[in-house]
Amino acid sequence: MSARPPAASPRIATAAPLSPDSSPTALTYGRLLIILAPVLALIAATAVMATGAWLLGWYRTEMVIAAAVAGSAVVVVTMLLLYGQIGQQRASHLALQNVEARVSGIVESAMDPIVTVDEQQRILVFNAAAEQVFRWPRAAVLGQPLGKLLPERFREGHVAYIEHFGRTGSTSRRMGGQNVLMALRADGEEFPIEASISQHSDGERRLFTVILRDITERVRSESLLERSESRLRGILDSAMDAIITVDGNQHVVMFNAAAEAMFGCPQAEAIGAPLSWFIPERFRGAHAGHVRGFGEGTIVSRRMGALRLVTGLRRNGIEFPIDASISQVSGRDGKFYTVILRDVSARVLAEEALRRSKEELHELASAAHRAREQEKSRIARELHDELGQALTALQMDVAWCRAKIPPDKDGMAMRLSRMETLLETTVAATRRISADLRPLMLDDLGLLPALEWLVESFTEHTSIRCELAVGNADLELPDLQATAVFRTVQESLTNIAKHAGASRVDVAIEHRDSELTVSVRDDGVGFSPEASRKPNSYGLLGLRERAALLGGEARVTSAPGRGTHVEVRFPVVLEGAPS
Repeated sequence: MSARPPAASPRIATAAPLSPDSSPTALTYGRLLIILAPVLALIAATAVMATGAWLLGWYRTEMVIAAAVAGSAVVVVTMLLLYGQIGQQRASHLALQNVEARVSGIVESAMDPIVTVDEQQRILVFNAAAEQVFRWPRAAVLGQPLGKLLPERFREGHVAYIEHFGRTGSTSRRMGGQNVLMALRADGEEFPIEASISQHSDGERRLFTVILRDITERVRSESLLERSESRLRGILDSAMDAIITVDGNQHVVMFNAAAEAMFGCPQAEAIGAPLSWFIPERFRGAHAGHVRGFGEGTIVSRRMGALRLVTGLRRNGIEFPIDASISQVSGRDGKFYTVILRDVSARVLAEEALRRSKEELHELASAAHRAREQEKSRIARELHDELGQALTALQMDVAWCRAKIPPDKDGMAMRLSRMETLLETTVAATRRISADLRPLMLDDLGLLPALEWLVESFTEHTSIRCELAVGNADLELPDLQATAVFRTVQESLTNIAKHAGASRVDVAIEHRDSELTVSVRDDGVGFSPEASRKPNSYGLLGLRERAALLGGEARVTSAPGRGTHVEVRFPVVLEGAPS
């Protein structure tokens, strides 16, 4: 399309402080013209009458003088008035030039593109911002149709829109309503704009001025925000945990699909509802205070009910346990709190079942332990009393037989001698087995003598020095706990004899503040507690289980080359003391 010669820039109407037409000087000249017009007419009439009288010969000399004076007056006054009118026109023109210069400066310095077209939609004004946005030089668009700046598919509709706007008589309006308009750069790139249009008349011409704004970045940001929000909505709706956001008044503003399923409440019904809908009534006051206190703090997120479960309320009135974490964020509309919830009903039921199972196992293990100790005690007693007595009687019979053997019966004497030796070995083994099962002195003499015997027997059999220290020499424990202490020391010494390679062992028993501590320390080779347990090795496991049966704990401290320390603690009530 060939370029047309640039059209003259139209006048752009604007409010001026005071135009020359309304200045005091202009008003004075106008009033003088109104006042002097009759006077001038009277003087002119007088001059005409004097001229006529002179022609008729009436007082010629006087009439000539009068006509000359009147004519001179008319000429002088007329010249003065004409001079004033010329000055007024010059001042008005200069003022108009100043106004146009100011308006042109404003248009040129505007940050938004400004384009003015005539009724044929030919471009008359194209400011610097328009050059930058559309990437067209001004000379290339002045006089060109406005469609040059529009994508081809929108040109016809835009022409119709401006014609309709011109017929409405409105002075200005926003173009496009809520829709984004599209414009066209010189390189063919389309971009979104906002536009407002106004119209005014310049003489017989009607002009349309459009103020544009390139909103490419805003549209891009809005698109990114919309995609981000869409992804966030997708994440929230696909989350397995319930997610609820409330405002500063604790009214729900976001309620995801998992929350709908958890609380049995549709999202449309939950939005705008108070959060107290989903909290049992007895907890509502405390919960509201908790959220307010959290909002006043500096922590942005934390778990709610860290040491206990939080209770939720379904819309059907059923309460259920939940885990909850809360976070806060501040925005232009105030603070918002987001709570992530997880229904832990199944977990609570499983934990309760596990707890009951552990209690039952504990009771079963305790009963089995008592039964085992009772059985050991019974067998030890029978070995000591019945088998021991029978073997002793047999020894006495063999001794009697040996005394009655004739001197010439050497073979029989040797056989009886071997029988006596075998009986002595059998009696010793019976006593040892009985003591291993349960030393009778534990029942007959008490814990401390039994421990002293155990320590002495350990030293005698292993040649390892072993020291026993008891904080309370008068310590008397119930049978079950006394047996546990004895077995703990016995099993520890057995492990030391088998594995430690120690040269010294220290055993200490101390009772303090209703707690009994059993300590067994050696200077052996030690081991790594993190190492896996050897197959069929249950020594340390038995210690921990025995301590757990009494409501205590066993702690084993060891390191390679640094020996081993076994410490067992459990609550105890001394015999005769109030429970």
